Amino acid sequence: MSDAPLYVGVISGTSVDGLDIALLADERRPRIIRGETIALPNTLRVALLELGQPGLDDLDRLGHADALLGDFIGRSVLAFLDRLALTPDAIAAIGSHGQTVRHRPTHMPPFTLQIGDPNRIAELTGITTVADFRRRDVAAGGQGAPLVPPFHRALFAGAGGEHVVLNIGGISNITILSDDAQAPTRGFDTGPGNGLMDAWTQKHLGIPFDTNGAWASTGQCNSALLAHCLEDPYFELPPPKSTGREYFNLAWLDACCQRSGLAGAHQPQDVQATLLALTASSVANAIARWAPEARAVTVCGGGRRNSSLMRALSERIASPVQTSESSGVDGDSLEAAAFAWLAARCLRGDPANEPAVTGALGPRVLGAIHPGR
Repeated sequence: MSDAPLYVGVISGTSVDGLDIALLADERRPRIIRGETIALPNTLRVALLELGQPGLDDLDRLGHADALLGDFIGRSVLAFLDRLALTPDAIAAIGSHGQTVRHRPTHMPPFTLQIGDPNRIAELTGITTVADFRRRDVAAGGQGAPLVPPFHRALFAGAGGEHVVLNIGGISNITILSDDAQAPTRGFDTGPGNGLMDAWTQKHLGIPFDTNGAWASTGQCNSALLAHCLEDPYFELPPPKSTGREYFNLAWLDACCQRSGLAGAHQPQDVQATLLALTASSVANAIARWAPEARAVTVCGGGRRNSSLMRALSERIASPVQTSESSGVDGDSLEAAAFAWLAARCLRGDPANEPAVTGALGPRVLGAIHPGR
């Protein structure tokens, strides 16, 4: 291990499938040392999923889940460090994204909200904790998302020609990188990732996700339903843009089924196959429109483990599709590591957003600092 400062990043993403933790060495090119995903207790997972749905979000629920998640993050970080034989004083800071429970960048006024009380994390671990990364960008007129593209640039710049980094979590987003150092990094949320497929699987099979798209592969894509889904205005919006579970959810899917005449007259596995095709098609359409010269697409996030989805992407995208591991980067740890990197920038007072991505009025230092003991 080098003498570079060490940071821990944590995030519970849109899929709410676990807490991702990563250890990052803040070197000239940041280096992900180790990452883990820790399963959320089922009661906490259910509470977070419910808070992501309008109508199930009263203040008592919110406060309770905020405290529970903060405590869970704090305990998980301590256990992670113990497994690495590191003490808390070896860590410069924790960068905690927490869990997004509402993202409304187009409301007036726009807002975004992440929970997982950083005060409790700092108190439990004794480590300075940086959190609340998105709201300053929103206050500056930005979308507050995606925030990871500058970290993608730090990891993958210099790959040769235009290069796309695709992250598939609950929502999919792309970063468009150029070898031209003067060209701004671009990026945006393309639409659904795993989130709709996971929700449909949970509803019909009672399990959190469809491993390798095995269930989807037993169905047939319904072209009428897929067409109605792709007609959603979000897909045609130009960037900057971002979205979340409060938009692309089962209520949205039900409305698409109504419009396509499938309400109550569909096989669940066919809908799952269609949702897989929706993720692949919306990503491919976005790349074809906004990065037509891309020489390669590097995929990170949980979606890269879905072999059926990866195959569907390869069939629809003209350039080679590869996982981040082909570049020596752990695709499961990347997003958590990004928030470790953002914490380092916050403590140095360095701007961390990319106005060309989020639409903010200018560069801003992101995050609120909660001192350790």
